[in-house]
Amino acid sequence: MNAIKIFALGLIAAGVLALIYGGFSYTSASHEAKIGPLDMTINQKKVVSVPVWAGVAAIVVGAGFLLVGSRKT
Repeated sequence: MNAIKIFALGLIAAGVLALIYGGFSYTSASHEAKIGPLDMTINQKKVVSVPVWAGVAAIVVGAGFLLVGSRKT
């Protein structure tokens, strides 16, 4: 299996996951305070939405790479 096929399968998998989940969230520590023996941090949950068209585009481009990678010259 060459690199183009692996890349194509990765794009297809990413596109399918984008369509299923619609985005992802992560937590980032934004503020930190140290007052004597006390440590305080504020964690913020951030959400990144992936548009439907991006998931479909990833699947189409991945399928295109898969077809091009399978052709023999």
